[in-house]
Amino acid sequence: MRSVEEHLEAVLAGIHELPPFRQQLMDAHGCTLCEDVEAGVDLPAFDNSAMDGYAVRGEDVANASEAHPVVLPVVGDLPAGGREAHALAPGMALRIMTGAAMPHGADTVIPVEWTDGGVVKVSVNQAPTDRSYIRRRGEEVRTGQLLVRSGTHLDARQLALIASVGRDVVQVRPRPRVVVLSTGSELREPGQPLGEGAIYDANSFALAAAAREAGAVAYRVGCVSDDEREFLRVLEDQLVRADLVVTSGGVSVGAYDVVKQVLSRLGTVEFSRVAMQPGMPQGFGVVGEDQTPIFTLPGNPVSSYVSFQVFVRPALRKMLGLTPHVTPTVTATATEGWRSPEGRRQYARVAYSLDADGRALVAPVGGSGSHLVAGLAQANALAVVPEDVREVAEGATLEVVLLDGSGERT
Repeated sequence: MRSVEEHLEAVLAGIHELPPFRQQLMDAHGCTLCEDVEAGVDLPAFDNSAMDGYAVRGEDVANASEAHPVVLPVVGDLPAGGREAHALAPGMALRIMTGAAMPHGADTVIPVEWTDGGVVKVSVNQAPTDRSYIRRRGEEVRTGQLLVRSGTHLDARQLALIASVGRDVVQVRPRPRVVVLSTGSELREPGQPLGEGAIYDANSFALAAAAREAGAVAYRVGCVSDDEREFLRVLEDQLVRADLVVTSGGVSVGAYDVVKQVLSRLGTVEFSRVAMQPGMPQGFGVVGEDQTPIFTLPGNPVSSYVSFQVFVRPALRKMLGLTPHVTPTVTATATEGWRSPEGRRQYARVAYSLDADGRALVAPVGGSGSHLVAGLAQANALAVVPEDVREVAEGATLEVVLLDGSGERT
């Protein structure tokens, strides 16, 4: 058997970052930026009001108070987005809305709460402080300033910043297109009659959803029977829209392990036994004229899901241009003990939580069987038990892979 590290190294050596191209800003959400974005304008682009209120000269209201309000005539309104230039004469006021450009001659905004809200004339009952309630041009960002560095994973915050300086298109690494299919003549689509000896397909749903959670575009093909010609036909049909293919089932040593039988003849996919539990039978290589990477994962639901987290997710991170490629881990303390197979790295399904003191804790959930999907659904993390550990003791410190995506983006 090869180690987890050896298999992961082989996987990452066969995976390449997707070439970047220009995308509209909303389409770039969730992608990795492949250029530095600099500001093309100042932010704010002009002096503007930070409050709804009145634009005045500070010296005109310097002595205003509740007992002795200052009354000024209101000579106009300044709405946000108004294009007409205004000037303010001494002893006058202009009603101004948040975001409206400051008129020439005004150096202060009086919040409407400090006044009687007058329209023809306004009574100001509080003197301005050091804060003038004006957003000054360029106080946040100057033209030419670096805003977002190449390599940044674009989320809502970065999109807002890029849009605020007028950029509508950016150079990004696109989302990988992942085709997911399950093999097995016993599989049925949910919603269909089950029949004797049949089971519903869970793997393709789990793997397609996991690919989406990892930032990919997922295409769930569904169930393919244990017929070599059908499997090969479906695979060839799907390669046109795939940057990566993920299959589950048919990779062990059984008489009907169609995936291994078909792909072994191609000579471009290597099948290995990896020293891990669950998920020992693994396959990785390339298929088709475009040398599309393919992962062939085991058929048991827990095995395929864990294999995805350990091997496919790092590959997707590399395709997206994210580093580190391997999913970051945290440390946690086991609240109870459990057994682990000697010579294999165990990825135990656990419930991860923080206690009242903020300490990270994990407790096993469900059994250790690779078919126990109900236990998998209860888990929110995988505890990584080293190959030389046969017994996890209560209080042991373990590396933990969080399954809710916490800490995933860097």
